[in-house]
Amino acid sequence: MNGQNKKGLTLEKRHGLTGWAFLLPAVALICWTSFYPMIRAFILSLQTGMGVNLSFSGFANYIRILKDPTFKETMFNTFIYLIIQVPIMLILALILASILNNKDLRFKGFFRTCIFMPCATSLVSYAMIFKALFANDGFINTILRALGLNAVMWFSNPWSARIVVVLALLWRWTGYNMVFYLAGLQNIEYSVYEAAKIDGASPMQTFFKITVPLLKPTILMTTITSTNGTLQLFDESLNLTNGGPGKSTMSMSHYIYNTSFVSSPNFGYAAAMSIIILVLVAILALLQMKVGDER
Repeated sequence: MNGQNKKGLTLEKRHGLTGWAFLLPAVALICWTSFYPMIRAFILSLQTGMGVNLSFSGFANYIRILKDPTFKETMFNTFIYLIIQVPIMLILALILASILNNKDLRFKGFFRTCIFMPCATSLVSYAMIFKALFANDGFINTILRALGLNAVMWFSNPWSARIVVVLALLWRWTGYNMVFYLAGLQNIEYSVYEAAKIDGASPMQTFFKITVPLLKPTILMTTITSTNGTLQLFDESLNLTNGGPGKSTMSMSHYIYNTSFVSSPNFGYAAAMSIIILVLVAILALLQMKVGDER
């Protein structure tokens, strides 16, 4: 009996070691490509200078961030995108997923592909397409003039330029999140919806009483990833508006890029700003987990 227990423990330990042996390469890769750069970025954020002339400066870069009006403006722009774009995008994605999950809908595969297609478009090319669409003599203004309305100088006004950025983000990422909701909906037995229909539940009641509660883990996941992506927004700010007019559409990541590689590079200050973004992402993810996860 004792021999069997010893043998069982030995097998358990052996299985544990085998599991760690499979995990070790992935853990080492994650540490090397994620955690090590984070630590190096934090060390760099405590330094000033260039190249081999870096010198320790403590928290001087972080103190400078608190006094930097440009960083405050880029943070305001980024949170405007976050507050407006993320809720609209996730609601649209959920509605589209619910419609396209209908088993009686014809050509739903075609519609799903069309809605997801923007996500497969190159970031740079789709930004250039939107830039052309909303140009002063672009397609949107041509339609407005044809309707007898005044053309809008979309990229000359801060708020209209922000609207273009939000529309571009919605066009590209709504289909991406829709796929997650579709996957979640297809794990829900269709008999649940049929039972609700027999009980006299309206489509609105079915949506809020069945679909939303059962998709809660997926909604939480997409909210966290969308928040993370928006706080690191870069391509649209650079390629669509180039941060203009002025700096009214510039994102935090765009400002970090300019600080690192455009006119008087300052890697220490850029690293400090990237650490601030990391902290913001972690705080918002934690808050969303607390609010959205009952566990």
